[in-house]
Amino acid sequence: MRTSHLVVVVCFLAGLAQTSFALKEEDCEVCVKTVRRFSDSLDDATKKDYKQIESAFKKYCKAQKNKEHRFCYYLGGLEESATGILNELSKPLSWSMPAEKICEKLKKKDAQICDLRYEKQIDLNNVDLKKLKVRDLKKILNDWDESCDGCLEKGDFIKRIEELKPKYAHSEL
Repeated sequence: MRTSHLVVVVCFLAGLAQTSFALKEEDCEVCVKTVRRFSDSLDDATKKDYKQIESAFKKYCKAQKNKEHRFCYYLGGLEESATGILNELSKPLSWSMPAEKICEKLKKKDAQICDLRYEKQIDLNNVDLKKLKVRDLKKILNDWDESCDGCLEKGDFIKRIEELKPKYAHSEL
C-alpha cells in the first residue's frame, strides 16, 4: 500500500515540475510574438503545408527589422543566414502548435533564440531627452527611420528629435 502512495506522489511531483518548466511568453518574448504575428498573417491553405509556410516565412523576414530580423537570421529565414532550422518552425505551425510550444522546441535547438529581448520603449511625452544617452537618442531616430546629418553633439540629436516629435510621438487622448 505504501509504494502505491509513493508512486502517486512521485507522479504528481513530476507533473507539477513539467508545468512549472513550460515556456512562458516573457521567457522568449521575441520568438513568441514573432511566431504569433507570422502565423496570423497566413491564410488557411498555407497553414496546412509546411513548404508553403517556409516560403511565406522567408518573404515575411524580408520586411523585418531589429530583433525580429535577428530571429529570422537564427531560423534561416534570410539569404545571409548561416544555418537553418526553419522546419522546426514550419512543421509545428502546420500542425497548429501554439507559439509557446514552437519556441520551446526552437530553444532546444538554439538557445540564443530566447536570448532575444525587446528593449524598453521610451515614452517621448514624459521623458527628459537631456537625461538620455546619445546611444538612446540615436536609437529613437533609427526606430523612426530618420537620420541626423551633421549631428555631432547630444544637443544636435535632441534638437532633431524635437523637430520630428510631432510626426512620430502622438499623445494619447
